[in-house]
Amino acid sequence: MRIDKFLKVSRILKRRTLAQQACDKGKVVVNGKEVKPAHRIKIGDEVELHFTGGMLKFKILNIKETVKKDEAQSLYEIIEG
Repeated sequence: MRIDKFLKVSRILKRRTLAQQACDKGKVVVNGKEVKPAHRIKIGDEVELHFTGGMLKFKILNIKETVKKDEAQSLYEIIEG
């Protein structure tokens, strides 16, 4: 799955376009490397998302095309943030 879609499906970011913009601006790092919106993620990847006010670091636990709102947090585990 693409990183921009994962950020939207997991509800870390509200819209896919926001996720794409964050990637284009270099605010998304996967396993220590800045990535583009089309970067393919896999289970076990560590993602850093840089915001104006700080940073969110999480590990991908599961990948699903769609999830209900209640199940969205089961896709990742927050490491820092």
